[in-house]
Amino acid sequence: MKRPQRQLVLNKGAEKYIFRYEQGREDELLDALIDQVKDKRTDFDWFDAAVISFKLTQSLIGCAEQLLQDDSDVRTVS
Repeated sequence: MKRPQRQLVLNKGAEKYIFRYEQGREDELLDALIDQVKDKRTDFDWFDAAVISFKLTQSLIGCAEQLLQDDSDVRTVS
């Protein structure tokens, strides 16, 4: 079963960084951010990685809140 695709976007001046990942594989995204920082062909730096990491955290918090809300709704109906 294929997992839902997610994406995070960072606009930096004329550059646009798009990171796509499957839900549940956030650790691989974090590894990719480190690789991107180390790649001297881009201007992607540690601050940019921190911004994407923050966006990822916000996204995960939103997903967790939705799961808790859905669980609460099921308990109320039962």
